[in-house]
Formats: sequence, C-alpha cells, structure tokens
Amino acid sequence: MALTRSFRETITEQLADTEFRREFLREAVGNMVAGDLDTAKSVLREYINGTVGFVALGRALSKSPKSLMRMLSAEGNPQARNLFEMLACLQKIEGTVLEVRANTAA
Repeated sequence: MALTRSFRETITEQLADTEFRREFLREAVGNMVAGDLDTAKSVLREYINGTVGFVALGRALSKSPKSLMRMLSAEGNPQARNLFEMLACLQKIEGTVLEVRANTAA
C-alpha cells in the first residue's frame, strides 16, 4: 500500500506557485467576507505555515508568534483589527493588493 502525503505537505508545495499562493490568500479573505471565520482562519493558518511562517510574521507585526497561532486556532477569536493588520502585512509580503467588490445577487 502506497503512503500518502499529508495535506500540509501538499499545500506547502503548491504555495510555491505565485498564482496559487495569491488565490489561497484571496480565498481566506473571501471566507471572511462571507462570514465563515472558521474556514478563513484555517486557510490563513495554512497560508502562513506554507509561506512566511509565524515567527517572521510575528516579527513584522511586533506580536508573539504564539499569539498569532492562537488567534488562528479553531478556538481563537481574533479582533478585527488584528486580522486586518495581519492581512495588510501578508499582502505587502506577497506584493499584491486584494479588493472586495460588491455584486448584485442574482
């Protein structure tokens, strides 16, 4: 029986691709806007683990890496200010700007 790779290994490998990485970050924001904070936190956690890492992000935000990890844990309840500060920093690191646009519901 062949061994399978873990989800984290697969995502980390795919995050090496710039387009995939940006789409993954966009997915996190999309989930936030849609009101699915649990999924957004999970996607952000995987994005950070597969890219910059919590230690470097903590340094950039002048916050404890453990505090950032707790914010994005399943039980975490981050303040909006902290989430948006984190997203602003990730966009800067990524070299991209995410926009939210309103569409009329069909």
